[in-house]
Amino acid sequence: MVSRVHATYHLDTAFAPERAADIIAGEQSSGTFVPVPGEDEALKARAAATWEITPLETSAPPDHKRYLLKLSWPLENFGASLPNLMATVAGNLFELKPAAGLRLMDIELPNEFAAAYPGPAFGIAGTRALSGVASGPLIGTIIKPSVGLSADGTAELVDQLCAAGVDFIKDDELQADGPACPFDERVRKVMHVINRHADRQGKKVMYAFNLTGELDEMKRRHDLVLSMGGTLTMLSLNSVGMTGFNAFRKHAQLPIHAHRNGWGYLQAGWSYLAWQKLWRLAGADQMHVNGLANKFRESDSSVIASARACLTPMFPHKPCTVMPVFSSGQTVRQAPGTWTALQSTDLIFLAGGGLFAHPGGIAAGVAALRQSWEAAIQGVPLEIAARTHRELREALEKFSG
Repeated sequence: MVSRVHATYHLDTAFAPERAADIIAGEQSSGTFVPVPGEDEALKARAAATWEITPLETSAPPDHKRYLLKLSWPLENFGASLPNLMATVAGNLFELKPAAGLRLMDIELPNEFAAAYPGPAFGIAGTRALSGVASGPLIGTIIKPSVGLSADGTAELVDQLCAAGVDFIKDDELQADGPACPFDERVRKVMHVINRHADRQGKKVMYAFNLTGELDEMKRRHDLVLSMGGTLTMLSLNSVGMTGFNAFRKHAQLPIHAHRNGWGYLQAGWSYLAWQKLWRLAGADQMHVNGLANKFRESDSSVIASARACLTPMFPHKPCTVMPVFSSGQTVRQAPGTWTALQSTDLIFLAGGGLFAHPGGIAAGVAALRQSWEAAIQGVPLEIAARTHRELREALEKFSG
């Protein structure tokens, strides 16, 4: 039996649907805009993409109709290669004239991809083991201000966060290796603080150092973090690309926190459901999914669907499940909704301003977030829990909007 890749799209077109599907399938397999010598029936039978198209009863732009388009390719066209898969399922088809609107909704991969790619080395279990958080969400934050702090200033914040009992800290994606906060100096000073607290507490705070850069830089930075006792690295997926990520994954001995910054320019053409599968298979261990009531345009239902996707196995023998990371405008108020919708605590919950802006300071910010999650899991309304938890009460007043 020939192994195939299947992809599902939403298509808006003014063309006759069969004609539109035929053009798209031809462009992304054996065809071009005109028949050419060598493209005989035997070759088409072997290499051409097949398609199915059905109407969707949803709104479309004026003079267009919306369809569910399913395309399928034989794996022999490109092999078990994620970079070449991306060129096939998300290549030239978006700008074809029949595709007034096109979005890749889902993708199904054959087992050859599971054999060719490593998947997460750590995933959920590894994240819990290294963080020392055996159950419940990991409560964390992002260094704020995003940029502008020195290495010393960053380490001072980390010192306060560790003392407050936070589980997880990450660099902002804008902070990499600028002259004001050099990467090497930041790692050494931050890890000195984290290691000191770990010796006292018996639990090491997980810090996602932003390694994003050229491949040789990322490898060297990884090795420095590893040598200093760090337990996590961070890459901006859309900056390093699939090939850069794959090369780094072969080198890495630490988990990879996969940041999706830039998702906004991909969102029109990709659903997160399809996109995250490729990065999980490549080896991400933690993936950003946005957050409820976020500062962006994404709906709550989309955020929860993204998180569920990260927790859903990809292959029977290779689950590739990863820890979803909630962030973006998160405060104590999002804990109940997140828990109710997801019904899982296998997640990382990050609050930047939602922690640092607590009127009682950093320790109170961490305590309030923990209290909000404990109340949510126990089914206690936050306003009730706040009667006996000052930090939560003050947070609810601060973040009343």
